[in-house]
Order: sequence, then C-alpha cells, then structure tokens
Amino acid sequence: MAFALNKLRVPIIQAPMAGGVNTPALVAAVSNAGGLGSFGFAYCTPQKISDELVAAKQLTSGPINANFFIFHAVPTPSVELQHQSIAALKRLPIAQDLRLLPPEPPYFPDLSAMLEPVWLHQPAVLTFHFGLPTPEVLEHARLLGISVGVSATCLAEGRAIEAAGADFVIAQGIEAGGHRGTFEPDMHDDDLPTLALVKQLSTTLRIPVVAAGGLMTGGDVSLAIAAGATAAQMGTAFLVCDESGATPAHKHFLLTKPTRGTAFTHAFSGRRAQGLRNEFIDAMQGQPHLPFPLQNTLTGPLKQLAAQHNDGEHQSLWAGRAYAQARPMSAQRLMSVLEKEYLLNIKSRENP
Repeated sequence: MAFALNKLRVPIIQAPMAGGVNTPALVAAVSNAGGLGSFGFAYCTPQKISDELVAAKQLTSGPINANFFIFHAVPTPSVELQHQSIAALKRLPIAQDLRLLPPEPPYFPDLSAMLEPVWLHQPAVLTFHFGLPTPEVLEHARLLGISVGVSATCLAEGRAIEAAGADFVIAQGIEAGGHRGTFEPDMHDDDLPTLALVKQLSTTLRIPVVAAGGLMTGGDVSLAIAAGATAAQMGTAFLVCDESGATPAHKHFLLTKPTRGTAFTHAFSGRRAQGLRNEFIDAMQGQPHLPFPLQNTLTGPLKQLAAQHNDGEHQSLWAGRAYAQARPMSAQRLMSVLEKEYLLNIKSRENP
C-alpha cells in the first residue's frame, strides 16, 4: 500500500534540492522528526543514488522521498548560439581563464537507469519535476507500493497529474526557490502565489495537494493546511541547517544578505529558476544562453570554480523569496521549532 501523506506526524516535507544539498544526514533528521526527508537526484549517477538511499536508510526508519527531473529532448543548438553563449560567460571576470566547451550528447541522464536504485531500495515516495513520468514508471511504483507526486504550477498541470494516476500533486507557487516546474520550458507561467494555487488545486482535484513556495515557519505551514494542503514542502528553510550540503557561500549569503532579494534567471541552467540575486544574475540578464540542461552543463566549471573560491557572486544560490527568515540550527531542532509553531497556530485558530 502506497505511503499516505496524511500519515506524517508533522505535515512537513523537506524539499528535494539537487546539487548535494540533501545529504543523508539532513534527509534522515527530517524523517526521524516526523516529516518527510527528500533527495534531489536530478543529475546523479545510479551508483550515487543507490549509495545515498542506503546511507539514509541506515539513519532512519522513516519515509524517504526520491525526486527526479523529467528531461525533454532538445536539439543541438546552432554553432552561432553555442559561441554566443560561451562568449557571454567569458565576459565574466571569474570565467576569463576557464576553458568552456559546448556540451556534447547525451545532454541529460537516462531516467530509466536512474530509477533502478529506486526500484531496488524502494523509498516510500517518488516525485518528479518538469513533467509527467511514463505510465510504465507510474505502474512500477504502484506495484511496489511507492507513492508518486508531481509538481504543478497551474491548474492544467494539476489536472494532467491527477489524470495520469499520480498519488498527489505539489503546488509550486511563484515564491519557491530553484527551478520552476512548468511542464514546458517556454510555456506561459501564471506566476500564481502558493496559497492561491493550493486553493485552486485542492478545490478542483481529488488527490492530495502539497503546498510549496515561500513557507518558512510553522505558521506558514498552518496557513497552507488551512488553504487546503495536506502537507507543506519547505526547501529554503533547510538550506542553512547544520546537515545541509549547501556551500558555505550559499549559507553565508542567505544569512547575511537579507536585502538582496531574489530574481529569476535562465542563465545558470537554461530554465527559469529563482535564486538570491548576485553579480552573475545581473551580468547575464538578457544574454544568450543554451537550452536546458545544456546551459547547466556549460556553466558547471564556472560554478565549481566559484565554490572553490567561496565566491557567492557566481554560484547558483537558489532560494525562495522569504529566505531572510532562514534560521541556522540542526534539522532536528528546526523540525521541533516548526512543529511547535504549527501546533500553536492551529490552537490559536481553534480558540481565537
């Protein structure tokens, strides 16, 4: 029988965040505290996925979520666009001595190979971003009792997710950090706020809705539940936790740059994503870039160099709009604080 979100003791999902942020220690701490810990396996090798799942399962008997991107076929960009995109990056001072080469096919990992460790280790939950998995994947998960969720940014996507047979939908509001989960990279985005999208989906769909975007406190969680969500997904709130694998510069900027604000950019990966505003985002505004995920591959050496030099101005500092409320502490402590805030807000609404 598939895992039910309403069985969570604390209705909080630690959001999947690719790039090493979701360490086994972080995932396990959240699950041990009554929530749902998540891995973001977007670009991982099957061996890495297997190792991470095994490591987390050694630390918790609670539920674990494994998240993947749905990559769409992309044609090889023109030589002119490749040269323009490289030239735009080379104008950045940090990249002047970097050797940046156009990506070569295959442009993205094989999802079927990435899912083999999931079928082997059987985490409780499997989620997807950027679109729907195939019917075969959904059926395989169903046979193994794995609950499946898919991100939606609008009602049309939510309806498609329900029609496909997914167990729940993740309502990603415009406040959310990281990549927008639109099914098509260039589709119109209504930019709906989280609570508005939750209300729209929960009153239309029959499957549970998870609220995601801009939720930082237990009070925010209670508002999401009141809007119709079964659980709240929180990413930025966990970025500065002790167990987080975010780079030191990422954590430092989140905690010391409250007035920077966030901005959307295509320049890091080729897809629209929200992060802390920095010199890279400003300098690359309106510049040519390769389609997703080729741009992500192209900027890889630049991001690695920035991380090595603790340079937050040229890293992808993905973060939601309410990042200034992030609280540095252990994940266990944060979950305890969030739970107390949540229960206090529930009680205050019941006894005004």
